[in-house]
Amino acid sequence: MPRGRLTATDVVRAGAELADEVGYQDLAMGALAQRLGVRTPSLYKHVDGLDDLRRRIAALAMTELGEAVRAAIQGNAGSDALAAFARAFATYVTAHPGRYTATIGAELTGPGDDLYDASARVLESMAAILRGYGVEESEMDHALRTLRCLFHGFAALQASNGFQWSGGVDESFDWMIGFVDRGLRPETGPKT
Repeated sequence: MPRGRLTATDVVRAGAELADEVGYQDLAMGALAQRLGVRTPSLYKHVDGLDDLRRRIAALAMTELGEAVRAAIQGNAGSDALAAFARAFATYVTAHPGRYTATIGAELTGPGDDLYDASARVLESMAAILRGYGVEESEMDHALRTLRCLFHGFAALQASNGFQWSGGVDESFDWMIGFVDRGLRPETGPKT
């Protein structure tokens, strides 16, 4: 890529790709500059250092994740929407482990912040699924956190090759979706 045509978007995308390849923790400005064929100081015309780059990668990842899950759940409801969301989420995390890691613990500053807005869109997709199960708004935060823990945990373990003791990972994933689906369904019988 010619130096004069480098943009902030180019830098962030290349940084995201590098994070996926080498791992988020090993992302470095020098390696990114080398990848882009520029000197490291040239990157500072586009980002304000490694922390800024990481935050922008987190916003990119949340935007991409939001687009993936919205496309997956479109036209689905109930267990079909839950399964579509879970699969899209896991597919994204395993395909982009470095950039997804950038989203974990990234501080949200409020509406108007790219990362905050992208995160809100992902949460709204999850909340729409939960509302379809009849989850009350008073319990929404708890339900959102529970789903994120389950889907994040499974996908992160899968992305890091954490399921080595036996085969059947896809069956376990389907079992988890069924388990969550059963747990979210309203009780139909009397409580004892």
